[in-house]
Amino acid sequence: MSAVIRILGIDPGSIVTGWGVIECAGTRLSYIASGTIRTKRGAAPAEKLAQIYSGLTELLDTHSPDQAAVEETFVNANPRDALVLGQARGVALLAPASRGLTVAEYAANSVKKSVVGRGHADKQQVQSMVKILLPKCGDLKSDEADALAVAICHAHHAGHNSMIKRQKAS
Repeated sequence: MSAVIRILGIDPGSIVTGWGVIECAGTRLSYIASGTIRTKRGAAPAEKLAQIYSGLTELLDTHSPDQAAVEETFVNANPRDALVLGQARGVALLAPASRGLTVAEYAANSVKKSVVGRGHADKQQVQSMVKILLPKCGDLKSDEADALAVAICHAHHAGHNSMIKRQKAS
């Protein structure tokens, strides 16, 4: 019998941060919860980061994940936008790490490839596949679907990595 691992997936954003919690038992995935953290329009940058941190720490308290996974920053043509997104991503890494959780990072293309089978899949394809893999998730906002996809990607990689460790130990 495989141990059950609870994973928090995070899709960081300065305005909307998506989150999703799944459980993984071997190859079986189960939907637990998902949603978004929305920052206040017009808030100062530091206040927005504090809102993201507060929302994530509340999720950590509520759902008690064993591990976390965060989507890496997509390279943006606008340097200011990339910097702002990088700050939100830093908070997304900090919150679970400050609780002692292992935090994995995955490039957007790796997440899409893991969930859809194509690294350049569009948001609709990701949303559709997440609904197939986690039928109890219901209708999802794109940020929620992306966060659940990050958690699914981590579950696939974590299972693969533990299998390799078992083979090396044999």
